[in-house]
Amino acid sequence: MRSAIENRVSRRKFEKEPITGWEKENIISLINQLNEASGLTMAFMEDGGGAFGKLRKSYGLFTNVRSIILMKGKKDDKDLKEKIGYYREDLVLAITDLGLGTCWVGGTFDKDELPIDSDEKLACVVAVGKVSAPSLTEKMVRSATHRKVKSIEERIISTQPLPQWVQNGMKAVLFAPSAKNTQKVMFKYENNTLSAQIVDDYSMDLINLGIAKKHFEIGAKGKFEFRNGGIFHLK
Repeated sequence: MRSAIENRVSRRKFEKEPITGWEKENIISLINQLNEASGLTMAFMEDGGGAFGKLRKSYGLFTNVRSIILMKGKKDDKDLKEKIGYYREDLVLAITDLGLGTCWVGGTFDKDELPIDSDEKLACVVAVGKVSAPSLTEKMVRSATHRKVKSIEERIISTQPLPQWVQNGMKAVLFAPSAKNTQKVMFKYENNTLSAQIVDDYSMDLINLGIAKKHFEIGAKGKFEFRNGGIFHLK
């Protein structure tokens, strides 16, 4: 999983060739497992390209979108956005390990094209497909949207030296994607206790919190509580 963290990048141009039956079965199996663990209602759509067919929404940045994953859950789930970020990262890292490309899309698609129940909320989608070398457009978008990565010292507040497990977790956090590359999630380590929180003033902030927590867990080998300011527990 560590290699997927370091190697995974957003892809916006996909090959026309659809994913294989074996790849589809693996993705659906993982979605089912994560839904059972989380209470989410994430769903795979083999042909969800219609949501990206209108230039006014996607600005022409996506090519050959076919398969997508609907990142959704029940509206009354108080931790919905954070869970979607957390389990979304589980999905994209596993899909990266399958050799496929992914792109997390928060708003540049037509929600009217997607099947959502009245008691559900769709937070974002993940485009999935076969990829080759990055296109010029992808390189330009990546250059424009990816700024300098903040250091560990800029992402954590501490009143004591950081033990190795905290350092390992923070190194993984530096690879965590965030909407608009804001890198707003902050960690605090004091009295031998680590927590994570974010100033929740943007629609994607709690999703970013879930993603950062998942990365820290992978690096440090433990489990976070769901909630803004949740505590981390070592295994």
